[in-house]
Amino acid sequence: MAKNTPPTPTLMNSKEVGVSNRYDDIYTDYQAKNIYSAERKGQSFLFEFQNNVALKIDVLTDTIFRVRYAPKGQFEDGFSYAISDDFKAAKVQLQFEEKDKDYRIISSQIQCWIDKKKGTLKFKDAKGKTINEDAEGYSARSTIHKGFCRIAVSKKSPKKEQYFGLGDKSCSLDLRGHDCDNYNTDAFAYGNGSYTLYRSIPFYYGLNNGVGYGIFMDNSHRSHFEFDVKKSGVTTFWAEGGEMNYYFIYGPKLMQVAQQYHQLTGVTELPPMWALGFHQCRWSYYPDARVRELANDFRKHQIPCDAIYLDIDYMDGFRCFTVNKKLFPDLKKLTSDLKKDGFSTIVMIDPGIKEDPEYWVYKDGIKNDVFCRRTNGDLMVGPVWPEECVFPDYTSPKARKWWSKLYKGLYGKDGVAGFWNDMNEPAVFKVNSKTFPDEVHHDYEGKGANHKRIHNVYGMQMTRATKDGLLKIKSKKRPFVLTRATYSGGQRYAAVWTGDNVATWEHLEIANRQCQRLSISGYSLVGSDVGGFVEQPTGELMARWIQLAIFHPLFRIHSMGNNADGSGAVLDNIMELDAEDRKDQEPWSYGKKFTAVNRKSIELRYQLLPYIYTAFYQQATEGLPVIRSLHFYDQKDEKLRKVERDFMFGDHLLVSPIVREKAKSQSVYLPEGQWFNFWTNKLHEGKKSARVSAKIDKIPFFVKAGTVLPLYPVRQHTKEKISHLDLHIYIGNGESCLYEDAGNGFEYRDGAYRKVQFVAALKGNKYTLHAKATGKFKVSYKKINLHFHTGNQVFKSLKIDGKKVDFETTENGTIQVSMKKLFKGLELK
Repeated sequence: MAKNTPPTPTLMNSKEVGVSNRYDDIYTDYQAKNIYSAERKGQSFLFEFQNNVALKIDVLTDTIFRVRYAPKGQFEDGFSYAISDDFKAAKVQLQFEEKDKDYRIISSQIQCWIDKKKGTLKFKDAKGKTINEDAEGYSARSTIHKGFCRIAVSKKSPKKEQYFGLGDKSCSLDLRGHDCDNYNTDAFAYGNGSYTLYRSIPFYYGLNNGVGYGIFMDNSHRSHFEFDVKKSGVTTFWAEGGEMNYYFIYGPKLMQVAQQYHQLTGVTELPPMWALGFHQCRWSYYPDARVRELANDFRKHQIPCDAIYLDIDYMDGFRCFTVNKKLFPDLKKLTSDLKKDGFSTIVMIDPGIKEDPEYWVYKDGIKNDVFCRRTNGDLMVGPVWPEECVFPDYTSPKARKWWSKLYKGLYGKDGVAGFWNDMNEPAVFKVNSKTFPDEVHHDYEGKGANHKRIHNVYGMQMTRATKDGLLKIKSKKRPFVLTRATYSGGQRYAAVWTGDNVATWEHLEIANRQCQRLSISGYSLVGSDVGGFVEQPTGELMARWIQLAIFHPLFRIHSMGNNADGSGAVLDNIMELDAEDRKDQEPWSYGKKFTAVNRKSIELRYQLLPYIYTAFYQQATEGLPVIRSLHFYDQKDEKLRKVERDFMFGDHLLVSPIVREKAKSQSVYLPEGQWFNFWTNKLHEGKKSARVSAKIDKIPFFVKAGTVLPLYPVRQHTKEKISHLDLHIYIGNGESCLYEDAGNGFEYRDGAYRKVQFVAALKGNKYTLHAKATGKFKVSYKKINLHFHTGNQVFKSLKIDGKKVDFETTENGTIQVSMKKLFKGLELK
């Protein structure tokens, strides 16, 4: 459309100048009012307003619209750390219409209406039904002292609309009524309702009249999301600098929104299989003899475990990439011995590099000029574990390359299998802000920026450099990186955990909510410090937390142990202390009863590994979150939107953790469909509540009818040979998948995998199940056991691949058959 001659700018309500406070900092406010020009270039639309504010809308797919505002008409270059390099905009057929009161951009799925006078946006579906609309729309404030310090958009909040996501917030799942900040913070012993935690993920879901959408504000400055906090029917999201740049994502299903968010920001690649096993950690396991004792205790107690962590005390005086030779005289031999017994070793690496002229990492960093500097040119120096640290600038390609090479010793020579990047908010001790001052300069890919822009992506870029280094050192091995701080898109580089929690029942509930929220926010490889990092859990609390963590992809116990005073001091007599003095938090630390309970729970995790691994394959290929809040299963069921405790784990399991002390039973509301109680085999109808037992040795969970649930035999670690596969077949209509490969390496990209697609159908008293296998990977097991869970059905005959087969029926009605290879089709009558 032709560009009109711009009218003379007027202040009106679109631009105001005033004095903001007693220090006479003059401010200017900007709003998008009165369009005078509209122009289309392909799938990009530019609107200019009377006061030089500009709006740009880029249509990326039929259902993803990118919205950007420039208060003075000049847009930033569009660079983003969050958006995946793999994302490519689609070619979209569009209509662009001018009406009396608005302009309209129309795709096959949604419409965006831009009000000519008010400058507000409305997003509608193809039928013209409003999905989301602005209240006051865009506004910005700039001051002489701060520059642009508030960049905001306000949206209408219909009365019944609900909001979800936003990463690791500890509040209720529904964000309505909450005022949430995004600023990566060392939030030791945080509580319920803590809003500034370790990660910043400025992405949320809206659910309006059963229709789902998402908004991702890709701005790395400190940001704020106010979800109808004043009960005025308005939700506002804003940042303390940068550009208003958000993506509107239309579902209409919440799961479709999740998939498109992953499409934009990337997925977590398949982790190594051992990373999905059980992990044991504490602050700290030392010396060498204590670590060996721990490993021996796991095997002695016959409790499966795949990974042992070394916290900061393995270092020489908190110097990263060094080893304390007094505590660990031969780290390479230790990791080698642990590996022989099935353990992978993971060590901590922090960004704070000790300022020590004799320390090789510090000297090399100074030589290569890779550390952050203040705007006056001085090094940014601050206390973390060492009293004085400098910090790499991970926004510099040069610094990332330098950092990536530092792992050669630990990873390439000493046999360390994975790395734990901690304290990377970045944390700074002894100052109220807990971090860098704003006026620290960063390279920002050669563009230059202060810490206000970089703070929330600092940890993310650290993990990027770490992962890059591990891949360069061992290109045929899948890297494992765990991080505390990150930003949207950081799931491409590292797993996350929920940070320094507390050993309380309230924190068990918080961990449950946080892992649901993080998973739907892009981070499926997520877990909590099982049992609590701060203080010590009772045997009951630890047992319940371990049971919940069966269904958290990152399954790791971690605690402060004997460092509860926070000093970080190494205790020379650690081997002489008993378990109580050491404040042990291992699965066997709570007596024989709980040792047996915890063993059973961890064994169940290892049985479920083929199901969990398949869920990660679906996450990596389709962008499906592994953990999903129940309203993702059926967003039109209003009862599910109120459920916080129970959740879906993958496509087929509904988990109802016990999160209350001394619980005897609890009521579970089941969604539409039919559901088998995993423990009792009882079939329940959906849209009803079921009462389940809360026995201490079991976590209640249900299997959806129509599911084929694959289970492995119990093993002490994932590298043990798999003797057989159990397929538990829950009679009903449905589709299931089983994905298997070598569990490490990248050969699967060239077809070295086996993917089995199961299609089940139940018509009257006839049940059929078809299996189609693809891929070149050959499984090691030679036996497959079929377990048919028949519910209320009675079957008298079974045919497998056209041949009649005899079967056994157990006391609970399960039909069992063993075979040497996978079937193609079977029929029960």
